[in-house]
Amino acid sequence: MKEYLTLAEIQRDLREEGLTCVKLVDHYLERIEANKHLNAFVEVYTEEAKKAALAVDAKIANGTAGKLAGLVVGLKDVLSLTGHGLQAGSQILQNYTAPYTGTAVQRLLDEDAIVIGRQNCDEFAMGSSNENSSFGPVLNAINNSKVPGGSSGGSAVAVQAGLCHASLGSDTGGSVRQPAAFCGVIGVKPSYGRVSRYGLIAYASSFDCIGPITKSVADAALILEVMSGADDFDSTVSERPVPAYTQNLEWKGKAKIGYVRDAVENEAIAPEIRRQTSDLLNRLRAEGHEVVGIDMPLLDSLLPTYYILTTAEASSNLSRFDGVRYGYRSPEATDLESMYKKTRTEGFGDEVRRRILLGTFVLSANYYDAYYTKAQRVRRLVREETSRFFEQFDFLISPVTPTTAFTLGEKTEDPLQMYLADIFTVQANVVGNPAVSIPNGLDDQGMPIGIQIMAPYFGEEKMLAFAHYLTELNREGAIAYNQSH
Repeated sequence: MKEYLTLAEIQRDLREEGLTCVKLVDHYLERIEANKHLNAFVEVYTEEAKKAALAVDAKIANGTAGKLAGLVVGLKDVLSLTGHGLQAGSQILQNYTAPYTGTAVQRLLDEDAIVIGRQNCDEFAMGSSNENSSFGPVLNAINNSKVPGGSSGGSAVAVQAGLCHASLGSDTGGSVRQPAAFCGVIGVKPSYGRVSRYGLIAYASSFDCIGPITKSVADAALILEVMSGADDFDSTVSERPVPAYTQNLEWKGKAKIGYVRDAVENEAIAPEIRRQTSDLLNRLRAEGHEVVGIDMPLLDSLLPTYYILTTAEASSNLSRFDGVRYGYRSPEATDLESMYKKTRTEGFGDEVRRRILLGTFVLSANYYDAYYTKAQRVRRLVREETSRFFEQFDFLISPVTPTTAFTLGEKTEDPLQMYLADIFTVQANVVGNPAVSIPNGLDDQGMPIGIQIMAPYFGEEKMLAFAHYLTELNREGAIAYNQSH
């Protein structure tokens, strides 16, 4: 079966070329089986997906199919689907079954998307390489010795390797965009409050966002359009109407673009990423857009602020996993206190325990003002600085990551180096703005490079249109390069 770039192409063949959802699902199931070594899926819903495909084919035949008919999608193992396993990549939720379906997932199902399985991820979405999962690491399909990025690594690899057409991931500090960049696909982090978090296992509640991973901006726009909007189950969701993203993907006019000089000129950034980013900015200038380098004084404060606040929230959110109500309970426990200690020590992995300890420390009475309160003040300052930036510019463009996909095990012994992989992505989560990662060429080893576009709060409509325009600009540039070589 041919590879499809967009859902529109699939739906055309469903109407005109004899393609069926049953054939699509069978194709993806074969691909998943043939690529089990990538470890992208932790559970495949074989029979359920086949049954759903039959039902959608019947709807297509009688003209009642939803707008996502033909979309075969995978779910990161932090998204709830009734009656299915849900573990967040952790043994602390061993044998746990989701009692309800999350809003974002249900909205896809209501439009006849077919869920094919749940996908491997860093434990409780904590990681930048997908090496923290209790199910083992996910491998990058381009080079199996490389990481796929994290924490939505399984979701990105599934799209990259053609194991499903699209995935839903979660993004707390770059966990959709960073693996999308490492795998050469599209990853969208919407504005905080654009998509309901009901049914998402919480890592850091004021940062977490659900976002799509796709092969095309058009599909990302469609999925975001379907799953966005107000929800009675989540009081943090905005009541703002959801724009018709898919009907406004044609970019018109000239943009005013800012980029942080240090993100393009700093020698700590891989040379090929600096070159590719500079080339893109120069192409944008040549197209008539205004491109301005700026300094962002609080850039150095982003990572400390992010990790102090997210670990504090994680410490609170993960306190519920204690062996009392559900999931794993240590068989070695002798009383209530030992049950708490042994269950959490045995059930959580090293990185999750590290972040819980750090979060508990910054929330403790002696250090609360010195760390947590100060980080909240810095967060406000970053928001104010970002708002001032978007009074002058339409978009902020930067690399997604300082390097391309690194080798498995390369950074596991140095958490600080691992955390630095998020240096360009955390700002969007700290301030709540939308951002998208799109492919921007390859390095000299053939590994994908990503470029990030960040937009004003609730500026998804223009951001997606500009991202669509940029992907076309990059495609034309790649064609010209190949012809000249």
